[in-house]
Formats: sequence, C-alpha cells, structure tokens
Amino acid sequence: MDIRKIKKLIDLMIESDLQAIEVKEGDQSIALTRRNPVVAAGVVAAAPVAEAPVVKSAPRGAVETSPMVGVFYAAPSPGEGPFINVGQTVSAGETLGIIEAMKIMNPIEATQSGVIEEILVKNGDVIQFGQPLFRYRA
Repeated sequence: MDIRKIKKLIDLMIESDLQAIEVKEGDQSIALTRRNPVVAAGVVAAAPVAEAPVVKSAPRGAVETSPMVGVFYAAPSPGEGPFINVGQTVSAGETLGIIEAMKIMNPIEATQSGVIEEILVKNGDVIQFGQPLFRYRA
C-alpha cells in the first residue's frame, strides 16, 4: 500500500474523528487505531495521570516528526554508515533515515534545510505516528 494512501487514511480519521479504520486492497490490508480517551455516553473517561518529569528547558529548533508507524533505520543497510550525524548540514529533500512499515522501506526526507542538532531515535526503534525523530538547530 502506498504511503500517500496511508497518510490519506490518517487524515480521514482525524477529519471524521474515527477511532479505528481497516482497509483491504487485494492481498494487502492496514488497520489504524487512534489513542484517544474512551468516550462512553458522552463522558470522557479519565486516564491515569503520571507524575510529569521535571523539564529544565524545552529544546528549541524545528522538529522532524514521523509520518507513520514502523521501525526506524538510521542507515541504508546493516554495516553501512548512517544517513546523517549530529552537526551535519542537510538540505530539504535529503534522506534522514528509513521507516519500515508493512515490509516497505519508506525514506524520511528533510522538510527543510538546516543543521541536525539532535537525533531523537535509535536505529531499530519502533516509532509512532507524529513521534519526533530529528531536531534542527534553532
């Protein structure tokens, strides 16, 4: 299934306030579920509240987020060097990493030019939609 179709499904879920959706196309299928508080009879169930960690100061700079759920890979293949390193200048459109979703390798491209200040995920991490991946220098 094409990543653009998956993004359209996510947009549809957000616009329609759907909690879950499943689509089958031939031998491919995808099921998406939102993580929202449970609503029962118009009442939002309270989620357990964890004590928030003390944050000294919020990191500054633009953040590149994940467009999908999958496994993050920092290099084109095992044994090769990473696509990018901290302190490296990147151009918009340059590949920053790969996310494997449904056995498809999807390149994550820079949406802007800048210097990579921080890489927020590790090679092999399972990542979520919207999760911050990289932070550019402010």
